Amino acid sequence: MARPHRQPPGPGQESVWDYPRPPRLEPSGRTVEVVFNGRTIARTQRAQRVLETSHPPVFYIPPEDIEQDCLVATSGNSFCEWKGQASYFDVVVGDRRAERIAWTYPNPVPAFVAIRDHVAFYPAAMDACLVDGERVRPQPGGFYGGWITDDVVGPFKGEPGTAGW
Repeated sequence: MARPHRQPPGPGQESVWDYPRPPRLEPSGRTVEVVFNGRTIARTQRAQRVLETSHPPVFYIPPEDIEQDCLVATSGNSFCEWKGQASYFDVVVGDRRAERIAWTYPNPVPAFVAIRDHVAFYPAAMDACLVDGERVRPQPGGFYGGWITDDVVGPFKGEPGTAGW
């Protein structure tokens, strides 16, 4: 499949096609929030961003900035060729539960040690995920957990026809 046509970024924007492969990890001082069942369950200015070619950023939140009573460890795991083995959480607030919707790397590979025990959330399953107050749009397709904001342009992996990228 041919590589898609990169959308040129405007002022203050980034293209996901300028992100590297293998991915890069970088700290973010932006305010990152996660809301579920009407409750802000995570808020930080100390997130880490993972940037990978064709993917919107994934924000990993330090555990001390998450309401831990909302996370319930669940069975199963997955393996990322870049970060290592991931474990999953259900998110539970009140009578509402979203299954296997957050993940962490308890023992990431050395290049990603800064995200050890940090948690990422699939934005499509949350009431809202915000970056500096802007409501995030989920990465298309349901498999990946990228957070799309107005300062990131694609096209993005996960959209129809992108399986071969």
